[in-house]
Amino acid sequence: MTLSYKARRWWSLAILLIGLPIYVVASISLLSLLERPPILLELFTYLALGILWALPFKYVFRGVGQKDPDQD
Repeated sequence: MTLSYKARRWWSLAILLIGLPIYVVASISLLSLLERPPILLELFTYLALGILWALPFKYVFRGVGQKDPDQD
């Protein structure tokens, strides 16, 4: 099943405006439950989580900033 360009734009907007803030709050909340690690390990953890959220949505974000390919 493929998404149209317009559907991918709407989904990417929803992911960025709704999903990403929820992910950030959840990540910070879960990591704050643990004892604070050394600063470099904490930095690496937040960098890894910052990259990890986008991997499942790679297809949705691909080509969204480009001109609509279906429009003539």
